[in-house]
Amino acid sequence: MDDWKLKAKRLLKSELIRKGISHEMLALQLNQLGIEETKSSIDSKISRGAFSAAFLLQCLYVLDCNYLFLGREKNTLSIAAEAVVSYQTKSKNA
Repeated sequence: MDDWKLKAKRLLKSELIRKGISHEMLALQLNQLGIEETKSSIDSKISRGAFSAAFLLQCLYVLDCNYLFLGREKNTLSIAAEAVVSYQTKSKNA
């Protein structure tokens, strides 16, 4: 179970770092959605790696991550959350 907690913790921490969002900023964004969190409650949850799936989804939502990829390769689990990127394609007629 600790391995899963570590994976969840690393996923959330890496997304926060990648997006340049501090725990304090995350708390403010969650509060704007009506989700009552403080910097210290977020610090505690992330350091333990023990948080609900609902909390993880709320965080990924405010971080603008729309995909959660769970893939297996050589008996390891890789997790990545990415924001949606739209690409414009050239028309064949253009």
